[in-house]
Amino acid sequence: MIKEHEVAESVQTLLPINKESFFKNILLATDFSPASDQALDCAASLARRFGSRIYLTHVITLDGFPMMAPEIVTRSLKELRVAAEKNMDELLESERLNAVPNQVVIQEGNLWPAIEGLIKKYEIDLVVVGTRGAGAVRKILLGSGAEEIFRKAKVPVLTVGPAAKNEPLYELEFKNILFATDFGRSAEREAEYAFTLAQEHRSRLKFLHVFPHPEAYGEDVLAQQKERYKVQLKELVPDATDLHCKIDFEVAVGEPVEQILRIARDTNADLIVMGAKARASLAGNVPHTKAYRVVCGARCPVLTVKS
Repeated sequence: MIKEHEVAESVQTLLPINKESFFKNILLATDFSPASDQALDCAASLARRFGSRIYLTHVITLDGFPMMAPEIVTRSLKELRVAAEKNMDELLESERLNAVPNQVVIQEGNLWPAIEGLIKKYEIDLVVVGTRGAGAVRKILLGSGAEEIFRKAKVPVLTVGPAAKNEPLYELEFKNILFATDFGRSAEREAEYAFTLAQEHRSRLKFLHVFPHPEAYGEDVLAQQKERYKVQLKELVPDATDLHCKIDFEVAVGEPVEQILRIARDTNADLIVMGAKARASLAGNVPHTKAYRVVCGARCPVLTVKS
């Protein structure tokens, strides 16, 4: 009988890292909520480790304003900007960005176009955003904005979801990293981010592929298929060079999101790295996508890399 999952032998690998260019510029999108505060702690910790500069960003969205009289819009925008500036001052006075180069950015406009413009302007390497549950559907923070960001951003997006552990931190440690892949177009790029973070944190890194619908195969065929997937996982390991990290390979069978979240819990994962399929339309409005559900259910931050 085929077991639910199978773990291959561990391997030692040697990997390069260029700390001076990795996550050099980080954009933190905040709406000053508790979820955004937690994301700020993650961004600040990464910035300290990689010597990054943080662009502390708040977008004053224009939703609903077209229905208002121009004078009301002008007054409302002014009030929102004053409130945003006050909140930014409080964040800076809290010293949570202590020893981190930073710049405050307050901008008006629709969320994604504004974020996209800032990514280009400041040559952003990583976007960090917090999320929260809202009702039964658990929509993401800033409406559906966080998913729209990780669907459309050409740079990786670190999302701190509603189920993530909420605890104060100064130094974020990724001791156990789970890299989940479906061998999509950007699998090698996704693996590179997982590797680099594993190197820097001297982590245990688990490569995972989930094989759905095993009932369609006989036991012999399924066993052969799992071995082929295991070989594909190993092929994603880059050439050995300088630093050490510990790598495990696992091929699981079942519903992908359930398996990813289960294995993340079982391994006490501090970070999940996975791909996010690009969506030209409806980004942020498809709540049943795998990446969306993992972000909502994960107890740790999720780093998504757009395919």
